[in-house]
Amino acid sequence: MTTNQRTRIKLCGLSRPDDVTVAVETGADAIGLVFFPPSPRSVTPVRAGELLARLPSYVTAVGLFVNPEEVLVREVVAAAPITLLQFHGDETPEQCARIAQAVRRPFMRALRISPDTKAADLLEFDRQYRASGPLFSGLLLDTWSDAYGGTGKVFDWSLIPADIARQAVLSGGLNVQNVTDAVRRVRPHAVDVSSGIEAAKGVKDAALMRAFVAAVRAADNQE
Repeated sequence: MTTNQRTRIKLCGLSRPDDVTVAVETGADAIGLVFFPPSPRSVTPVRAGELLARLPSYVTAVGLFVNPEEVLVREVVAAAPITLLQFHGDETPEQCARIAQAVRRPFMRALRISPDTKAADLLEFDRQYRASGPLFSGLLLDTWSDAYGGTGKVFDWSLIPADIARQAVLSGGLNVQNVTDAVRRVRPHAVDVSSGIEAAKGVKDAALMRAFVAAVRAADNQE
């Protein structure tokens, strides 16, 4: 007996045309482009437009931002077919909603989970952002770090309330070796990976991309 659940998959931090091609071929539901210059995965708005030029229908293009000025988000959306915003900094519900409304795009909010985070904190965080308006589409759960962006480390998945997990994107240290277990234990709506599919920082590995997607599907097909 299977779970009959299809976990959505986002492959993030893509920066080369071949990476986008492989992501689409593997059946990824979404790809993520980073618009945060300190990151080795960051791309410009013009480069984003080039990368997404041949993206097929029904593959979501996500733009990752860290405390952005509205003008940057406008520039990105004007240059590339970004369909979902992901805020990964210290943006308040009001700031996220204002920028999302300005560019007429839904948004996700990343929550960096520390060892001190409680289940009640996740529920309250979710409540605050849902109250910001109809463009909020859900939380992305990542591991706490003093710096912005992914850490490549996992957090305590047992902190996640089931009601949050069913709607959230699980991130933070996922890779081919642990994602099957992560999906089986958490049953998130989606998973997000970046460093876990890289040969080197910022350089995606096609074999790892394919293996990661296969590992998620293996979890979906298990009891």
